[in-house]
Amino acid sequence: MIKISQRLMIISIGVIIGGIGGYLYWKNIGCYSGMCAITSVWYRSTLYGMFIGGVLADIVKDYYK
Repeated sequence: MIKISQRLMIISIGVIIGGIGGYLYWKNIGCYSGMCAITSVWYRSTLYGMFIGGVLADIVKDYYK
């Protein structure tokens, strides 16, 4: 069983990695025409990456023992 502090640390790391990934996606691949709802602005892409990173870390933490 994982302690609450370890669970929060795993999710926090996932959020940070997801945020970095979202920003890098916007910087390198993003949509510059403004037609893309998420990737046209850096902060939306970063927030979306943080959300996805947190969700994936929450799923992965169940397998960490």
